[in-house]
Amino acid sequence: MITEKASNITRTNYSKKLQGDIVITGGGCSGTCAAITAARAGAKVILVQDRPVLGGNASSEVRLWILGATSHMGNNNRWAREGGVIDEILVENIYRNKEGNPVIFDTILLEKVVNEPNITLLLNTAVYELKRSDENTIESLKAFCSQTSTEFVLKAPMFIDASGDGIVGFLAGAPFRMGAETKEEFGELFAPDAAYGKMLGHTIYFYSKDTGKPVKYVAPSYALKDINEIPRFKNIESNMSGCNFWWFEYGGRFADTIESTETIKWELWKVVYGVWDYIKNSGNFPEAENLTLEWVGTIPGKRESRRFEGDYMMVQQDIIEQREFNDAIGFGGWAIDLHPGDGVYSKLPGCTQWHSKGIYQVPFRSLTSKRISNLLFAGRIISASHVAFGSTRVMATCGHLAQAAALASAMCVNNKLKTNAILQKENMVELQNQLNLTGQSIPKIPIDRKKLAVEIPKVSASGTFVLKQFVFDGDWVNLGEGMAQLLPLKAKQKYSFKIEVNALKDSVLEIELRTSLKAGNYTPDVTVDAVKAAVAKGTQYLSFSFENELDADQYAFITILPNEHVKVMTSQQLLTGTVAVFKKMNKAVSNNGAQVPPEGIGVESFEFWTPKRRPEGRNMAFEVSPAIEMFSAANLVNGLVRPGVESNAWAADLNDTAPEITLLWDKPQKIKKLRLFFDTDYDHPMESVQMGHPEDIIPFCVQNYSVFDKHGKLLFEKKGNYQTINDVVFENEILVDELRIKPEHPASNVPAALFEIVCF
Repeated sequence: MITEKASNITRTNYSKKLQGDIVITGGGCSGTCAAITAARAGAKVILVQDRPVLGGNASSEVRLWILGATSHMGNNNRWAREGGVIDEILVENIYRNKEGNPVIFDTILLEKVVNEPNITLLLNTAVYELKRSDENTIESLKAFCSQTSTEFVLKAPMFIDASGDGIVGFLAGAPFRMGAETKEEFGELFAPDAAYGKMLGHTIYFYSKDTGKPVKYVAPSYALKDINEIPRFKNIESNMSGCNFWWFEYGGRFADTIESTETIKWELWKVVYGVWDYIKNSGNFPEAENLTLEWVGTIPGKRESRRFEGDYMMVQQDIIEQREFNDAIGFGGWAIDLHPGDGVYSKLPGCTQWHSKGIYQVPFRSLTSKRISNLLFAGRIISASHVAFGSTRVMATCGHLAQAAALASAMCVNNKLKTNAILQKENMVELQNQLNLTGQSIPKIPIDRKKLAVEIPKVSASGTFVLKQFVFDGDWVNLGEGMAQLLPLKAKQKYSFKIEVNALKDSVLEIELRTSLKAGNYTPDVTVDAVKAAVAKGTQYLSFSFENELDADQYAFITILPNEHVKVMTSQQLLTGTVAVFKKMNKAVSNNGAQVPPEGIGVESFEFWTPKRRPEGRNMAFEVSPAIEMFSAANLVNGLVRPGVESNAWAADLNDTAPEITLLWDKPQKIKKLRLFFDTDYDHPMESVQMGHPEDIIPFCVQNYSVFDKHGKLLFEKKGNYQTINDVVFENEILVDELRIKPEHPASNVPAALFEIVCF
């Protein structure tokens, strides 16, 4: 029992002082990914989150799905899901929570963080004060936990601001911007004018459920009374909820969306409860009689506030032109996505999206502060213009880039560096390599194995997949949207194909061999060859050949142009590094089959050829001659962990019932750990909430494998894998000149495949 008598002295709150290597403010996707990445690099991390759960906009408090470069599979960015910890989290969520329950997603993030012994997690704790040791260096932060009445003093040599509103950068005096730049400042032709709006607003979602019996609803007095105030109210349907209402947006006309957040929240509540009143009581939705309002967000999901100035500010041209940087530390790929300032009350479309032809690099300099030498930024507050921010702001991209801020911070701590020292060539190369070893997949920068203690092994396999055909055992697919099979082909080869078609009437198919103008892109904007083939009514095999050859080994599209009078046979066979795409629309990401921008906005025109989700997403059935041999064991040590210009994967021969990979060295090597990079389909967006997924384990992923020495002694065995990256850690360091890895085929129609093997 605690009793205290009245005191003439003013009491103070509890207080604690904590010392770490890195203090990370903000526990959204960015802060969470940064904390885990830094902790695994050996740094002592203090993660400060002002909410009761992690995840930020992805948490159960807001319930926005995580997306990034894959863009709902609605753009031409193949195999572009962000790598590293953000990938690990999304894959874990698919395994445990393929239905997309946001409460379950909360538990996954919390578990990932509390399982790291190097992380001290402070929930419900808000940073409110900062102390500098000099004008360029942060010494400490003060934070307050409302649940424990505890004031914290947090000290560390490095700080990461992943707070969304940039509280640390703001308190430190770092330069920032709010609003949109003019077209003239950076030559950004898509920069919005004042009439459209200079800021993106906030959003609040709601969920409903069917109770099985009538439920009445009496709206609160502050609910919207006239649904006509929402110009797009006719888009509302009773079965919509959550992210379907992304366009319930408000706040874009405020000069400061931070100071105005509570005002914005109340306006969004007004909209939500008014819309529910319209659904329940207007008489236009009789099917809503049994529906009840299950959940409404109590805090808004914020899109935009402060953007901090780094040593480089990303601009529109960096995204559209896919500019390359010596200090690239990650990538983005979401469209440049701007919203009208009037938000839900605007008569304009809820967003204007313009895509690039492929993913783009992001430089480390966009994570730095112009002024503060021991501070890095992560999340939507990195150094980008308003237009470029329209792409970099999405959560998977933010989490991915935060991993770079984390490893850079750990390097600064370990080597007593200021952040600008990371830009020195030897430090940048080391950072890039450490990132890629964790799965970052920085475009065009492979893992540099020469920096590792273990020599590069000679790699061989008991068999290798030779693509002669995808068997004709699928369904018929109408070619109204066309169909193209994306395949890794060899240079200086003339290829012939045989497909099976079913023509509803006599017709002519136009078939093209296409590639991308820019190596590594998957926009089919170059036609290498074209043929026309007459088909008679009925079912038949159709053979065709291309006379023109590719100039280099690369991906190419075997493209059948749209023809609604013909169907083509698909295959149930799956193979790493292959996918079928269609000239189809995806209005969720402004994909109308082709991008045709108005002149003068600095955006390119091109066609979209995009995949379908499984189980509908099947390969085209075909036979090919000569056979495609692009899945060799040599790919296992090329430093690339996903498809790029080529497949970058080894795939086993399906007829080999016991596939085996052999690693051989000229002299014995001391090995403590193997790192294996499996295929969890980087083409799958893995939206974190609401949008369910057809499988809990990606069908390409090797689930069972074993590791042996040359004498056949079992060193390691794994059953039930579902993750992209597996670390095989030996209890004691082994000295070997040969290792054998035996993966099992995931299914009878899916060969075992592996992108990379790294030895430590």
